[in-house]
Amino acid sequence: MDFTNCYEDTKRAESYAKLEFPGTYYLAYRDLPAITAKHVKGNTAMDFGCGAGRSTRFLRNQGFKVTGVDISNEMITMANSIDPNGDYRLVEEGSLGHFAGNSFDLVQSIFTFDNIPTEELKVKLFSEFNRILRKGGYMINLVSSPEIYTHDWASFITTCFPDNFTAKCGDKVKTIMKDVEDQRPVEDILWPDEDYKKVYKAAGLELVATYRPLGKKNEPYQWVNETHVAPWVIYVLAKA
Repeated sequence: MDFTNCYEDTKRAESYAKLEFPGTYYLAYRDLPAITAKHVKGNTAMDFGCGAGRSTRFLRNQGFKVTGVDISNEMITMANSIDPNGDYRLVEEGSLGHFAGNSFDLVQSIFTFDNIPTEELKVKLFSEFNRILRKGGYMINLVSSPEIYTHDWASFITTCFPDNFTAKCGDKVKTIMKDVEDQRPVEDILWPDEDYKKVYKAAGLELVATYRPLGKKNEPYQWVNETHVAPWVIYVLAKA
């Protein structure tokens, strides 16, 4: 399949680097500190797919010693520019081999797997997470729900793409991000809940909790569908 990772693009990287936690993105991050505190006991973390470092800094502010990794040179350059004292590393696609086994209490990945196209690569990466996690360690994988591509949101337009409504696992789906300057459509890969569970099982990880955050009426955002349809899914996985 011809799939373009839009974040390996200098203009997109510059636009995305300015994004913090507006609108629908707020719901992705709102519950993470409580979820992490409930499950994770240590303080050494990897932020896989760190992009411009927003999620890495978010973890560090929770007290973690965190290493951010990404395959996009443009994004790592942005992360180092924004946060020169952070630990950001460029890695090859599908490869975490230079990280020792049993090294991390937490591996966090936010939105990254929306842009990883094949089951084979997904299983390979989750198997690597299993390897580098310490005994008692956890993986938190936050992804777009399938419903995000068939509704409109405070931060996204998706219903203008008719192919989204008939997409199946592994198909390309499109969104427009309203909170950034770059308004070009973004391509993601649809991967439903049951297919993620197959990947986790194949990688030897145990699914211990699933969260689907909803917006609340008293929050300072103009919610569109967020109060009754979850745009995100948060999976908590345990090392085998």
